[in-house]
Amino acid sequence: MSQGCESVVSFDDEPLILVDENNRVLGYDSKVACHRGSGQLHRAYSIFVFNRRNELLLQQRSPMKPLWPLFWSNSCCSHPRRGESEQESVQRRLEEELTIAARPEFLYQFRYHVSFGDIGSEHELCSVYIARWDEPVVLNPTEVADYCYIQPEVMDRELAEHPGRYTPWLKLEWPRLRNEFWSRIEKH
Repeated sequence: MSQGCESVVSFDDEPLILVDENNRVLGYDSKVACHRGSGQLHRAYSIFVFNRRNELLLQQRSPMKPLWPLFWSNSCCSHPRRGESEQESVQRRLEEELTIAARPEFLYQFRYHVSFGDIGSEHELCSVYIARWDEPVVLNPTEVADYCYIQPEVMDRELAEHPGRYTPWLKLEWPRLRNEFWSRIEKH
């Protein structure tokens, strides 16, 4: 694991984009407010980074994360901020968390809502992206505790045998990637 400089790149007061089920902007609120209680529907994204062997780069979330700390998750996930395009945000966040300078490709969008006990919730309209990267990564420890590469078949087995180790959005997104988009991922 390579550790990068410890720079804070996510803030409780950063303005996230509130949307309706059709992705129409309703307004803006702070990140902490969007995740408090049952949460407010807001834009988000998940990025799945694969190496040339089609192994998935998994990240373990930082222990400082209020929701799902130290759970294993997809390569990178976050939210576009007010005034920022999703593509700008996706590329910014990959660089901030993992020093990856890839150009992710959009696959699909879905809505989910899940609570983390009584601490808070994710209520997101989430865009899912894929990217290819074979260079070394450097972790930002304020966001990422650890990482590994995992073969797709092993990921399938892990989610079936040890689902409690993984974030809920990964458990929703991975089967769809495998069932609907795998040939596209292999060609990417």
